[in-house]
Amino acid sequence: MSEIPFWRRKTLAQMTPAEWESLCDGCGLCCLIRLEDEDTGEITPTRVSCRLFDAEACRCTDYAARAQQVPDCIKLTPGNVGRLAWMPLSCAYRRLHEGKDLPYWHPLLTGDAQSVHAAGVSVRGQTISEATLAEPEDAADYLAPEWLEDRSGD
Repeated sequence: MSEIPFWRRKTLAQMTPAEWESLCDGCGLCCLIRLEDEDTGEITPTRVSCRLFDAEACRCTDYAARAQQVPDCIKLTPGNVGRLAWMPLSCAYRRLHEGKDLPYWHPLLTGDAQSVHAAGVSVRGQTISEATLAEPEDAADYLAPEWLEDRSGD
C-alpha cells in the first residue's frame, strides 16, 4: 500500500516549507499584472508579467528577494490564499484550499516539471515584461485572453 501524498493528508498550514513550495507548478499565471476596476473591483489579467519574471523558465529571477525589489509582490501563505480571488483557478494552492485535488498535469503527479508546459497551462512564451512598457498604464493594452484564467483541466 502506497503512502498518501502530503497534499492529500495535510492542510496547507500543516505543510513544511519544502512541501509548500513544491505545490507551485511553475505556470507563471500568478506573476501576471492584473488591473482592478476602481468602480466595480473587477480584476482583469494582462499578458504583462512582473519585471522579475523569466518568461521562458516561468519562474521569478529573484524569488528570495522579490519583496525587496517588488514591494507589491504578494507572498502566498495558508492564511491568505482564500482571500486572493485573483489566484488562477488552476493554482494548486487555491485548489487545495477549496478542497480540490491537484490537476492531472501537476508536476507532483507527473514527476515532470515540464508537464505544466506540455499541458498548455503555463504562460511560457506568452507574456511581455512590465520592464518593456513605456508607462505602467500601458498594461491595459495587453489584456489576457479569457481562457487564460481557467487552465485547470477540470
